[in-house]
Amino acid sequence: MLNLKELLSRDNILMNLETTTKEGIITEMIDRLVASGRITNRKAALKAIMEREKKMSTGMQNGIAIPHGKTNSVPDLVTALGIKPEGMDFESMDGLPSRIFIMTLSPVNRTGPHVQFLSEISRILENPDVRSRIIQAPDADSILALLGL
Repeated sequence: MLNLKELLSRDNILMNLETTTKEGIITEMIDRLVASGRITNRKAALKAIMEREKKMSTGMQNGIAIPHGKTNSVPDLVTALGIKPEGMDFESMDGLPSRIFIMTLSPVNRTGPHVQFLSEISRILENPDVRSRIIQAPDADSILALLGL
């Protein structure tokens, strides 16, 4: 069973993403994962996510974007969560700005944990009240509490 609490913690939640471009958001989140020791090869991780993004945007619906990729620069699934309260264009399916960003990177040869994590986090975020409260949360601990962690 996948443990969301092990994957998401205070040090990999970015409360106010600063950049205004898709690549900037992705880079900001990767840099946080590098700083927290979860990614050892920044260049490979960035390349994996940007290549996936070129195939098809990971901007979903309801203000959520899920940039993700596969790389051998991570031994296990790693995640980060970022918030941009004012939103930005992430080429979402519904055309609306993205405000909640959930990044995942997983090893090339493992799909189970990645799919399971996305399923669990998507189930939580399908609630509009939870999404709204996450966007307005004052700090990372509040977001963890909203996610039930």
